Amino acid sequence: MSRITIKPENRAQEVMDRLYGSMERRLAVSPPGLCPVDMAASFLRMTHAQSCGKCVPCRVGLGQLQKLLDGVLEGRGKFSDIDLVEKTARAIKNSADCAIGFEAAEIVLRGVVGFRDDYIAHIEEHDCICNRQERDAVPCVALCPAEVDVPGYIALVRAGKHADAVRLIRHVNPFPTACAYVCEHPCETRCRRKMVDNSINIRGIKRAATDTAGYVPPPECAGPTGKKVAVIGGGPSGMTAAYYLRLMGHSVKVFEKRDKPGGMLRYGIPSYRLPRERLQDDLNSIIAAGVEVETNTDIDGLDGFNKLREEYDAVYIAIGAHTDKKLRIPGEDSRGVISAVQMLRGIGDGVMPDFKGKKVIVVGGGNVAMDVARSSVRLGASVQIAYRRRKEDMTALPEEVDGAIAEGCEVLELQAPVRVEADENGDVKALWVQPQIIGPNDRAGRPAPRKADAPEKRLECDLVLVSIGQGIESGRFKEAGLALKWDNIAAASDGSVEAFPGVFSGGDCVTGPATVIRAIAGGKVAAANIDRYLGYNHEIKTDIDIPAPRLSDNAPCGRVQMAERAAEERKRDFVLAEIAMTGEEAAQECSRCLRCDRFGYGGFKGGRNTKW
Repeated sequence: MSRITIKPENRAQEVMDRLYGSMERRLAVSPPGLCPVDMAASFLRMTHAQSCGKCVPCRVGLGQLQKLLDGVLEGRGKFSDIDLVEKTARAIKNSADCAIGFEAAEIVLRGVVGFRDDYIAHIEEHDCICNRQERDAVPCVALCPAEVDVPGYIALVRAGKHADAVRLIRHVNPFPTACAYVCEHPCETRCRRKMVDNSINIRGIKRAATDTAGYVPPPECAGPTGKKVAVIGGGPSGMTAAYYLRLMGHSVKVFEKRDKPGGMLRYGIPSYRLPRERLQDDLNSIIAAGVEVETNTDIDGLDGFNKLREEYDAVYIAIGAHTDKKLRIPGEDSRGVISAVQMLRGIGDGVMPDFKGKKVIVVGGGNVAMDVARSSVRLGASVQIAYRRRKEDMTALPEEVDGAIAEGCEVLELQAPVRVEADENGDVKALWVQPQIIGPNDRAGRPAPRKADAPEKRLECDLVLVSIGQGIESGRFKEAGLALKWDNIAAASDGSVEAFPGVFSGGDCVTGPATVIRAIAGGKVAAANIDRYLGYNHEIKTDIDIPAPRLSDNAPCGRVQMAERAAEERKRDFVLAEIAMTGEEAAQECSRCLRCDRFGYGGFKGGRNTKW
């Protein structure tokens, strides 16, 4: 008889693994607006079922905690139960013998501390106050800052009505083309299709619409109101506000500091990601609506700002975030230390630096860092990316990181810059870095690095490109008396600036550096509230007819991914790297949409928001 044998495959465990996978997908796509008390109870129920039952905190404590939460959800809870939930959860967390009890209690504890008002609402009103408006919203629409009707334009693309799809997008977002190329697509994060296989490639479908539609003229403007609005900054937020205010009938003039409008879309994103002619397509449509743009005009200082307030009925400040942040290490002022903002701005103006044969080190891990790294490769440099965290902690989109690596960039993880070494002429010779070790999570939930017990390393280089964040030139507005918050303009949720009637602000100069779609949403919000401030209530409407859903099976089907030109080819030029879907691919991807706007989900309830 054999001493030991090979353990046979456990078919039951295989089934359990698939069930866990299904559960993970459902958790990943849980929509916004879920009741936090109900969510905590569901997690608690699931983890309690996994408990081995050998320790009292898990066996008894989790059960008692479950009864307390059920009582709150069923309307039997008392105010004293809230404190008892917190006390019980804290006791289990501190005494459980394994991670199951600890994590279950931690989930409940975070909920009762962070969402105490929801517990109170359940006890007082027998209902949850958390995002009631979003509870029935379609996830892709709810998660788009501009609230683009995603199911609607996917249905239009599927029907071959690409121009109508562009019109529908432009109803709330006047940059459909730019977003089709560079949007970070938050709409895809909780797409319900993930429960079946993978999210819809929403951005890819948007590009199929904009690439195929051709020129789509803007809609008719409302009658002239006689009101004048000044917009400071011709980036995505400023141009968005200008576009919708013009559609409402107001006279709008945009004051842009640089040669051309577009903001960071032009001066922060290389053309291999967003071709300049495609950006210009969006800008041309905005200008065609009647928006006036005055370039090479800097509204500088108190006098310039006050003059605008005197001459115009309202002012919208959307200057973006165009200043770089410093490393604050010795040697940073050496020749050859260049900010990412400065480099990309030059490229946006058509000034291509000569990096041929240079050794470049990029400091940072965001999308801008990937942009300057990949641009440096195209300019002839060999590139290393020094990042103080791990690669998986980078804030850049995964596809941008993968693209940089494929083009030859080397990622140096857990390396924190400590000083720049320069020669006797002041030119950069090397970057010294301190190896890090990953540690406990920080407040944002990411593992935080700390200094490792290892010597500093010398990384020889000719150039150091710094990409660790951006800020705004807020000094002139502080001089004018505008309140600032962490150097950003302090504006209310409606865009208004306190103590300055008729002055509004939005985009990166309020939120800090963020995504294009968030800047667009800020401009849209400001336009609506400026219109109201001026004494009107114009509505931006759409009358696009959305095709009815097709009554067909939605069998599991792979997601069509956007391909790129071969790395060896694309890294030699600034021509668009990403390859659009074919008509066949776009049609298949559209067919994967579950049409949450019509079936079993969604606040659309058979209708949709046709005006705002």
